[in-house]
Amino acid sequence: MDYKAEITKIHYDKDAKGIIFNILKVASVFYGFGSQLKNILYDTGIKKPKKADTFVISVGNLTTGGVGKTPVVAEIANYCISKGEKVAIISRGYGGKLSNKNINLISDGEKIFYDASQAGDEPYWLSQNTKAIVITSKNRYKAAIYAKENFNVDKIILDDGFQHRKLHRDLDIVLIDSEKQFGNECQLPAGPLRENINSIKRADKLVVVSKNVYHDDAERFARGLERKYELPVSVCKVEPEYVYNIKSNFHLQKGLKTIAMCAIGQPEQFFNFLDGYAVDEKIVYDDHHKYKREDIPNTNLPIITTEKDAVKVKDFDFENIYALKLKTILDVETLLKQN
Repeated sequence: MDYKAEITKIHYDKDAKGIIFNILKVASVFYGFGSQLKNILYDTGIKKPKKADTFVISVGNLTTGGVGKTPVVAEIANYCISKGEKVAIISRGYGGKLSNKNINLISDGEKIFYDASQAGDEPYWLSQNTKAIVITSKNRYKAAIYAKENFNVDKIILDDGFQHRKLHRDLDIVLIDSEKQFGNECQLPAGPLRENINSIKRADKLVVVSKNVYHDDAERFARGLERKYELPVSVCKVEPEYVYNIKSNFHLQKGLKTIAMCAIGQPEQFFNFLDGYAVDEKIVYDDHHKYKREDIPNTNLPIITTEKDAVKVKDFDFENIYALKLKTILDVETLLKQN
């Protein structure tokens, strides 16, 4: 039995039941207690977040993996940079070889100092797709101080920062997947929630991420959240744009037989975006998988992967690997507007 796949299935089944689910529910009680205790300490002021001398935006979520934080972080960073601001993105650097006990400067906004395997796929992608300073560290406060002292940044964006309460933030943005939503609404490990669903009230703004070609359901879900939580809700539309060769940039036409390969939190959404590319085989690795050459199928067929995966396989000597380019449509100006 593939236990990981079985648990993921349970996470998104609102009528989940059975022996495995019951065992996970017991474990969730202990997980939830730890999470709730931390929040009580901060909510009551017993513990206080530390302030950095700059404006801090947190982009996070309530559920595990695959919501779409990284493209939203890039959109916010690029918008602020276009307004003449100096921006630093701080990530935990999950999956990278660099020790996140240190403060690691991945990019100074011009030069990238580490590859994807060292930095982690998401910090590396952010370095490629923004002119922001990108830093990885487990200690977000020290990383924020480093960014302010060394680069005099105007804004700091915390990538995946909602549960990291040690650093004060001026704007707390929470992302929600329009299709997966809150899954079975149970906390880990019985469900996908990192903390109690009511923690959403701690956010300043919500963003519903719609990874689809149709967005009507996402708009309806957003309006429902707005009424329920009395918070401003935006819809971020993520759509497929084209598929390109990662070495030659040649655009792949639809209709050809292909293989799809990915190592992301929600692979089925990636596969849905490849409608029209005649996918003959689907290969899925765990999120943040570190690719080896032998992981790549020996085939003459085009292999389509995500841009997040592409940064980890680009140095292999394959000429038939393509990446899916996505476009992100988000009204950042409205999102960042202070009430």
